[in-house]
Amino acid sequence: MKPDESARARDKVLFHLKTKGPQTAAQLARRLSVTPMAVRQHLYTLEQESLVDYLDERRKVGRPARIWRLTARAGTLFPDSHGELAVGIIDAVRQAFGDKGLAKLVSERTRAQIQRYRAVASEGPLERKVAALCAQRKAEGYMAEWSRDEDGTLWLVENNCPICAAASSCENLCEGEIEVFRQLLGEGVEVERTEHIVKGARRCAYRIIQVQRSPA
Repeated sequence: MKPDESARARDKVLFHLKTKGPQTAAQLARRLSVTPMAVRQHLYTLEQESLVDYLDERRKVGRPARIWRLTARAGTLFPDSHGELAVGIIDAVRQAFGDKGLAKLVSERTRAQIQRYRAVASEGPLERKVAALCAQRKAEGYMAEWSRDEDGTLWLVENNCPICAAASSCENLCEGEIEVFRQLLGEGVEVERTEHIVKGARRCAYRIIQVQRSPA
């Protein structure tokens, strides 16, 4: 395999570990349609670069399963909206204007987001709105995807948080974002965050359901 091809293959391994979570080499091989041996070669190279590590998970039968996962260093490879700069600005606003001033700044950001998102995802049935919202978030670096359960529940999943450093410094940013989703998707729609990167999860996941109205 040529150097460029090897690099692209390793990028695919990193992408799948980011979007699908920790996996065995066999699971990665099935997703990438290559042999487990080929995947292991890429994983060993990535391990040497401190981008992945593993844990051996005991199973009831047979040998322990080697589960590969991304390291903290690998997180720097994915979109990050100028984390250090954002944190510095948040700290400066907090020092100059206090928590009320920071809350006002976040509120203005939320208002602007709602206006911007409504331009691309404000019309049509709920599923269409979620799909449009997902496309917008994906374009902004959130590595977003959406799905629909058999019972009609919709899910918006964000595998990356480009504002993670800022959100860790100011949790109101996360609350502002979920408010954006609720405003955009409209009345009668329930949006619940079930996984949260800032709280230690590997992704942010939002459960979206159309609330059934009682007959008059």
